[in-house]
Formats: sequence, C-alpha cells, structure tokens
Amino acid sequence: MVLDLHEWGMPWPQRVRGQLRVWPQALSTYVTALDVAGRHRWGPIAPCSRIEVELDQPALRWQGHAYLDSNEGDEPLAVPFKSWDWSRGTLRDGSSAVVYDVRAKAGPDHVIAQRFFPKGGCEPFEAPARQVLPRSAWRVQRHSRNEGTPARVTQTLEDTPFYVRSVLSSGLLGERVQSVHESLDVARLDARSTRLMLPWRMPRRA
Repeated sequence: MVLDLHEWGMPWPQRVRGQLRVWPQALSTYVTALDVAGRHRWGPIAPCSRIEVELDQPALRWQGHAYLDSNEGDEPLAVPFKSWDWSRGTLRDGSSAVVYDVRAKAGPDHVIAQRFFPKGGCEPFEAPARQVLPRSAWRVQRHSRNEGTPARVTQTLEDTPFYVRSVLSSGLLGERVQSVHESLDVARLDARSTRLMLPWRMPRRA
C-alpha cells in the first residue's frame, strides 16, 4: 500500500509532504465487538507489517514495524462507552500483541487481548492487571495492562483535550516491549466545546 502525503503540520503550520509504503506480512479477518450490543466493532487489517517513510518536507526517512486496523460503529461512541485504552506492542518473533481495555457506561469492563502472528492467524491471551499511568498535559487519564516492572511513558506523540497517544515501555507475554498506546475520554470527546473545535482541527470538504 502506497500513501502520498500532502498535509499541514501542527501546532506550527508547516508542509508535510512525502510517501509511506506499507508491506503487510499477512492480512487478518479477525473482527470482534467492543460493546455488549455489538454496535461497535474492531478488527486489524494488517497487524504485522513493515513500513518505509520518506518525507520531502520535512526531510525525514525511517522504516520499521507497522500496523493497520479498522473501527466501525452504528451509533455515536458516547452512547455505550465511557473511556478506553488501547495498545499494540511488537514481540521478538514479529507478532503483534494488542490489548483493548474498554470501560462501558453500563455493565462490566470489556478487555480484548489478542496476539497476531506474521504468517497469519491469532490467539487470545490473558491480559495483565491494569496499571494507572501519569495523566497527559490535558489531564487525560491513561491506563496500561502491564506485567512485571511498571510500564513507563517514554514519549507522548499526540495530546488533545479528549485523546492522547503515547509510546510505552511495558511488560507483556514475558517480554519487555515498546508499545504504541492510546487513551480516549469519550465524555470529553462528546462535549460541546470539543465538537465546536473539531472542524478547525479536522476540516471537512464538500
């Protein structure tokens, strides 16, 4: 898959131009519900992939592991969900360990823990205990499912009033892994102030 970028960077306006090339090692057909009613679904499309990034503006190059998934829903997120944390770590054998930790407005928490293999297929595993992480600069609460030595936030990639994306050093399936991690506060996402700001951050074109 080849993606050509023609974007503007934030928070200081600057051109972001270049190309991303993604090579999936296997495609996945795994799909599961995130809520009790099954109105929200998640599934990885290419959970174990390789990526090459070549940017002209700014002049940057890198390559490494990549991951591609899909979320879909038949109603707004604010109907069933209160918050969630999601993480994806690459293990030594190249497999991807994904943990979806969902807190619903009503009913018990829903935790999905799946390991996806480079040659295809997946298997569930028991998610470790939940650990509280430091809040983001916007005071969004973060949690991690972690085993062994406490997880540590090594970098915050995106920080907004309702969502934060981070890099974690954490323990999973007997390994110390670097994970991409996200936390979503649905009540903040649904707030009127957020909805008024979103068109400026994510403009829509007819």
